[in-house]
Amino acid sequence: MRFLGIDLGTGSLKLAIVDEDGRETATSSAAYPVTSAQPGWAETTVDAWYSALVGAASRLPANEREAVSAIGFSGQMHGVVPTAADGHALRAAMLWPDTRARDLLDAWREPQPNPVAPGMAGPLLRWLASHEPKIADATRWALQPKDWLRVKLGGTAPAHFVTDASDACATALAAPSGEWDDALIDALGLPRRWFAPLAASHETSGVLSAQAADALGLRAGIPMAVGAGDTPCAALGSGLSADGDALLTTGTGGQIVVMCADAPAPVHGLHTYRAATGAWYRMAAMQNVGVALEAVRGWLGYASWPQAYNDAFAANASASVSFLPYLSGERSPWMNPDARGGWLGLGLDDTRGTMMRAAFEGVAFALRAGLDAIRANGAPLDSMLLAGGGSVDARWRQLLADALRVELHAVDCPNAATRGAAILGGIAAGHWRIGDLASLAPTATLVATPRANASLDARLARFIDLYKRAEDWFTIGRESA
Repeated sequence: MRFLGIDLGTGSLKLAIVDEDGRETATSSAAYPVTSAQPGWAETTVDAWYSALVGAASRLPANEREAVSAIGFSGQMHGVVPTAADGHALRAAMLWPDTRARDLLDAWREPQPNPVAPGMAGPLLRWLASHEPKIADATRWALQPKDWLRVKLGGTAPAHFVTDASDACATALAAPSGEWDDALIDALGLPRRWFAPLAASHETSGVLSAQAADALGLRAGIPMAVGAGDTPCAALGSGLSADGDALLTTGTGGQIVVMCADAPAPVHGLHTYRAATGAWYRMAAMQNVGVALEAVRGWLGYASWPQAYNDAFAANASASVSFLPYLSGERSPWMNPDARGGWLGLGLDDTRGTMMRAAFEGVAFALRAGLDAIRANGAPLDSMLLAGGGSVDARWRQLLADALRVELHAVDCPNAATRGAAILGGIAAGHWRIGDLASLAPTATLVATPRANASLDARLARFIDLYKRAEDWFTIGRESA
């Protein structure tokens, strides 16, 4: 018996098949671009998602696919896919790094139970209604990314058009519990019918259609779990279950997740969301992790990541060079869509290695700012699990440990969100129950212990001071554009 997890990420789709004991038996992935037709836009066509899924599935062993008994879904959060009644996408998906709606946040006046960012479904749909009225009029469903993919695989039966609380609560259109805020939706002038009814992440939401089964090499009729957002799936796949368990994920963005037995009080710059299990978690969400480092690698002309790592960590950290990584605005803790990035303090003796090293440090310091906001609100973290494809280099892990002042324990599962999705599929199929999750936690290996580093601490302090000095300049620059 096997269970397939599908993780629909920002820049790639990942697949993992796990056995009846929760162990990975096969994995595959495929990448696709995030396009920007206009400044500040971030989109991907749904055809690119589906093509990636078919391609990745074709690379899984046929015997493993034949044994799959259920499917679970994990998906990038916040974005939205406007679709017709038959699930056909009416335009490219609008994604979480998108900032086109940054001037439309006035409807979400403080205080809010959760921070609101331009790339969330609420602001994006408000933009759609005013800028693309023909598409808005034709829209029947405003689906979260993983929900669109599940509908694509299942068909147009009503059971497929659902979402879960872990995704709904992050749209800026629902309460932290995930229940849709009908009054807010009405005040925004958005049709309530756009928003799918809620179901638990582990509930069955229809079955795999014959057409999709043929394309993927799977058996038709196997159940599909509703699924959850990628962060709660990563927490589930990493084994977080108890109050205070913490996880750092590094991918295109970065998240620091702390599990909570009860709903934590709202805090500006931090998120209070529902987990895939129905529990709660507090999160600091940083947009500029992998997305910033990938941009810098390209700007500096590194043909490969090993070359970039080697140059960066062979270079002595400059006492004068700082890098703000906020290339697409920032969420935690600043909640500033106008934030921007760049180097300051460069001299003629600096090299691209110096600049790459400063970029790694800048990202680490941005994560530290989010972590400090969590610490300031009652979670004195000194140890965290580590997951995500952007955290495999030992030197980068050590820098993260030093900058964050935490022990890092790498989850012995390279595809935590995909594994979490597969576990949801197993629960939907009746193989596991929610009470079994603690026993399914993967092992974790200590990979970095924080070391005292006075010069790094000084560069961190300069980084925070530089950002705060630049805040007004970011806003002035936008207003004069």
